[in-house]
Parts: sequence; C-alpha cells; structure tokens
Amino acid sequence: MPVKIPLAEISNIINNSVPQLVYQDDSYVDNDNDQFKVKVWKTRPIRLVGGTNQNLLIEVPLKIWAEKGIGTLGVYNYQNTTFETVMYFNVQISFNNNWTVTTKTAPNGFKWVTKPVLDYGKIKVPITPLVESNLKKQQQEFCKTIDDMMATQLNFQQYAVLAWNQFSQPFQISEEYNTWLKVTPISVNITPLVFYLDQIQGNIGIDTFSETFTGQKPADSPLIKSIANFNSVQSLPQKFLLQTTANIPFTEATKIAESMFLDKEFAFREGKSKIKITGIKVYGENDRIMMEAKTEGTVDGTSFISGIPVYDQAKRKIVLSDTKFKLKTKSILQKAATLLFQGKIVKIIEDEYGIPTAELEDYSKKSIEETFNKEYYKGLKMQGKVFSLKPSKIILSPSVITAIIDTEAQLKLFVQGV
Repeated sequence: MPVKIPLAEISNIINNSVPQLVYQDDSYVDNDNDQFKVKVWKTRPIRLVGGTNQNLLIEVPLKIWAEKGIGTLGVYNYQNTTFETVMYFNVQISFNNNWTVTTKTAPNGFKWVTKPVLDYGKIKVPITPLVESNLKKQQQEFCKTIDDMMATQLNFQQYAVLAWNQFSQPFQISEEYNTWLKVTPISVNITPLVFYLDQIQGNIGIDTFSETFTGQKPADSPLIKSIANFNSVQSLPQKFLLQTTANIPFTEATKIAESMFLDKEFAFREGKSKIKITGIKVYGENDRIMMEAKTEGTVDGTSFISGIPVYDQAKRKIVLSDTKFKLKTKSILQKAATLLFQGKIVKIIEDEYGIPTAELEDYSKKSIEETFNKEYYKGLKMQGKVFSLKPSKIILSPSVITAIIDTEAQLKLFVQGV
C-alpha cells in the first residue's frame, strides 16, 4: 500500500505553528545596552522542498524592522529601517518503527533580499552584523521549535491504530448470499521513506488472515489502543493478492439444478426417445460433485453424474469437468439405450449446469472498492482498485462447496490535512 504525504501538508503544520510575528525585541538596554530594537515577520508562507538524502530544505522569508540608537553619554539619536531576508534550514527525518517521526533541524544560512542600513543623512550605518547575530540566535531556537512540533504533529501511532481497527472489522461483500469478509491484520512492513518532488513516499505492507462467513455477521475484532512496531523492509510489491473463501451450500447447488432441469423433458435419438427429470439432488463425494437425477420415459431410473468442480472464467460459473456417468435401473432393456442417453444428459449437464458466480464477483468487487475508497478519519484517505476477482480453486466438504477467491488489488494511503 503506497503511502504519500504531500510536503504541502507538513508545510501547513509548520506555518500553523509559527506565528506571523516571529521575533520581537522591544528593549534598547538589553544585550549589554545595545540600543537596538527589532521585529521579525513572515512575508509569505514557509516553503518546503524535498532533499536528496531523506531531508527537507525549509525556506523562511522574513521582513525585519530594526531601530538603532547612535550616541554617547546617554544621548542617542534613533533611526529605523525595514529590510528583507530569507532564512534556510536543513531537516533530517527518520521514521521510527514505533510509528513516530524524529527530525534533526539545523540552520542553513541566510540570503539577504535587501540589506539593513540606517540612514542618518550624511552617515550610512550598515547593521547587517548586528542583525545577523540576533537572527542566528533566533534561528537556533527555531530549530528546536521545528523538531518539537514535528515530534508532536507527525506521530502516526494514532493513524496506525485507527487504520488497524477499521481494517479488521467485518464488512458485507454480498447481500444476496449474506456473505461477510473479515480481515485480521497480523504484522506491518514498511519500506524506507523516499523524498520525491513535492511529497514523501513509502510503502506499507500488511500481512493478514482473511475469512469469509455466510449467514450471521461475525463478531467484531477487539479494538486495539496501541499498535506493535512495524518491520523495516527494503521493498514491497505494488499490488497485493487477497485470498478469501465463499461457501455455497449443497442445498443451494441443488436449488440451481432444480431450476434448470426439474420437470423438464429432453429428447434424444433424433426425437424418437424422451426422458423427463422428476427429481434431482446435488451433493459431494470425495473430490467430486455428485448429481443424482431421477428420470422417467425412455430411461426410467436414477442417473449419477459426477464431475470435478472447476471455475469457467468465460461462463463465470463453477462447472463440472472430467464428467462420469452411471445409470441405476431395474430394466435390462433400458440399459441398451444407456449409451445414447448418457451422451445426451452428460452434454446437457456440462453445457448448462453451473453455479453462477458473476453476481457474487461483481458485488464483491464493488463492495471492496467502496470499502477501499473512503476517508476513514480526517486526514487519512485510502484509494484502492480491484484489478481482478475470481475463484481459483474449489474445495468440497460434506455440506458446502468452498471457492477460494483470489482478489488482485492495489491500495494507496494519502495523509492530508494532518
């Protein structure tokens, strides 16, 4: 799951925490009676740029008003001036495996837009050294402010807990089949952060255990209050495969067969012979689906058609393959027609019978994508897409046909408005 944190969001954090009036010295007599006052404002929002080595470059544009007294023996002539400069910082960022961010901010110099000069008419007094000494001191204090603010604002433990709890709650993937998907997170893997253009990127991988329940909604997972440390890995795939199961009871498979064949007549031998299916039942036996059909007419008896269940992607059905036939009848004469009848009924079963999965696939895909594409919490938005969703393997048990469903998908996480 790629994670993207726009630098604009971190910039908003910094701008919201740094007041418009950045610094103010209202005393002439402090700093060894320096006869100097100064005020510093932001002229426009602080800007962030991604560096090349897990670092940020911060640009702080400032307007400065300064007033300086010139004189001796307590008699001073005061003159003020306004000028502009740009202050630079370098911020090294580390994403700790306890979901916190540690920053180490260092000053990175100044750039004068207009230099400070006091104009006393014939006397021009440059005060750049005096102003710089004050700003360098303030810049050091800024560094600590930035680091403290980052540690508070960029603590992702709360978001990880929120995502974990939301991710692990069961959600309905089929109303018709009353089917629920429950995904239990097990562990989290995260790749190193990458600073790319105007955002910080990383990848989160979640190892999960998924279950599908048919019928009553399963119990919610217990909510967690803190999340375990994540594992640091070098790379993760951009897509993931979610394997879950769908259970189709044999009672439902029988209903499907009844709707297709019960009380219907089928002709063979160019219409000279006819049979009518008067009863039909579907059940499992070892690794094969058994279809028990009672017929009357040319062939009066019970036919047993068995096949290995496979998924037919073109038909979007679970169908029978490697079909085998056996007829149980009391009439010896009817057995002569068995070969002709066998070919007809086996072809009908292979061509027409199947457990449709199209609606389940479509509804599940739609439901999963709706679950993926939500803003679960202000500032935490997911965006996902299901590329394919289809049964891959069919397993039989005494009461149900279990389809293992492979879902290939991609999920992205955006941090906005932190």
